[in-house]
Amino acid sequence: MNTDFPGRWIGGVTLVLGPVVLCAGLLLRHLATVTALTPQQREWAEAQPFAAYGQLLAYTVEPALFALAYAVFALGALLLLPAFIALAQRVGGGLAFWGATLLAAGLFARLYFAGADQTAFQLTEVIGLDQATSAIMKEYVDISYGPWLVPVWASVGQYAGSLLLAVAAWRSGLLGTARAVMLLLAGGTWMGVLKSASIPDALVAGLLCVALVPLGVRILADRPLTPPGRSKVLSW
Repeated sequence: MNTDFPGRWIGGVTLVLGPVVLCAGLLLRHLATVTALTPQQREWAEAQPFAAYGQLLAYTVEPALFALAYAVFALGALLLLPAFIALAQRVGGGLAFWGATLLAAGLFARLYFAGADQTAFQLTEVIGLDQATSAIMKEYVDISYGPWLVPVWASVGQYAGSLLLAVAAWRSGLLGTARAVMLLLAGGTWMGVLKSASIPDALVAGLLCVALVPLGVRILADRPLTPPGRSKVLSW
């Protein structure tokens, strides 16, 4: 019996669901913006120095859709925490554990940003779009960086952690070259408050699904994770 946290079932389920839900959240965030804003409004939003202007405007048009999109995205980040821990447990070694720890820090940062997003959206309902936008953008840097810069430093963990875990998984043979590169690319997804999502963002998250979902299925089926005798460089 596997007694390592998070265990076979939690690890397998979250390896399957985590990247899929995150990808769905990114796609919903993009579709919510496209649905809410007219072409002229999107052009105006793209001309602004921060995506927050367009996100706040779009929320006032489609609040229910935006709430769904941001909630699904936050849920995906939450599910990835045990998924990355399960991946590191099966890779083993200090490199994998450091990678998973840094990735966990990045996911905690995402939840901080999700709280800031929700606060900003609710502020538009209390004092109106114009006043809320003015107040939020006046303090946008401090809101995004967080107290003592802890969230912004934690967010760096996503980039460093994905590199370490991808290298460790490749070296162990658990992930081939192709899927290790997919895990690394997914680690480059933006971090921050009131960010807009795009189709390329969703596609990169889709690569994370390709990298992790088969592994989760194998864990749930209790099948061998690394087929023997394969090439380490040209490998899946």
